[in-house]
Amino acid sequence: MMANEATSRRGMLRMMATAAAAAALPYRRAGAQEPMVLTRRIPASGEAMPAVGLGTWITFNVGNDPRARDACAEVMGAFFASGGRLIDSSPMYGSSQAVVGHGLRRLAEPAALFSADKVWISSGTRAPAQIETSRRAWGVPRFDLLQVHNLLSWEEHLKTLLAMKAEGRLRYVGITTSEGRRHGEFERIMGKEPLDFVQFTYNVLDREAEQRLLPLARERGMAVIVNRPFRQGELTERLARHPLPGWAKEIGCTSWAQALIKFILAHPDVTCVIPATTRVDHVRENLAAARAPLPDAALRARISADVARL
Repeated sequence: MMANEATSRRGMLRMMATAAAAAALPYRRAGAQEPMVLTRRIPASGEAMPAVGLGTWITFNVGNDPRARDACAEVMGAFFASGGRLIDSSPMYGSSQAVVGHGLRRLAEPAALFSADKVWISSGTRAPAQIETSRRAWGVPRFDLLQVHNLLSWEEHLKTLLAMKAEGRLRYVGITTSEGRRHGEFERIMGKEPLDFVQFTYNVLDREAEQRLLPLARERGMAVIVNRPFRQGELTERLARHPLPGWAKEIGCTSWAQALIKFILAHPDVTCVIPATTRVDHVRENLAAARAPLPDAALRARISADVARL
């Protein structure tokens, strides 16, 4: 197919390199056509974001093992090939940032990437150095999103991140928490700071965020990233012992993981959910959950009740 005249030679070479690198990985299926992945708009900009991202907590902390790093690169390749964009990491996650960087280099720096990282250090004055170390580990020119991890020294770090955004060195600013911690303080920060993103735990059993955080994000125009959708594998492992209920077919689910993801994405205020995985088949399965149909309110209540019972 002829290239558009506006496409630069450099851009075309980059796309060809990306395709060549991706073709070298075993996850590729020639001629495969996948349905479109559900997207949600980032309120601050209107940018469309695929509703399933990729987390790296624990799963990408594989040290310098070359085979394990290449396996993570294959997961990343399958993620992009299935329509994903947002990859989330942190300095807290051991070698995960360097492993992400390895994968991005192996995939010839996919243009689709939405890079989401965090600041996690008690000293406000040391934040710029940590951010630069993280950027080099990823190998990106700049991050799309930086978040204050678990509200650590959030007042100092937000000043740094907002200044970076004003200078054009960062696109979006956010804060995170997990496992239901510090929701009161989190809500207060959401109410007064100009945040683009918030990240917190929300899943079929941990639903406290429905009461205030999700409505407040909508009110304040903040995108929502959901972490720990499977309670770090606890939910999927427990549910794997039980057959899928009949309602799973109604929403196109072939696994419990897909049902759990669809439950989350059915909430209209969720922008993106970030399950972590070490397996290519699981990352494909997760992205496949970001497609219609999604459960309505009645079915969501039934899913929640069934999971609680099991």
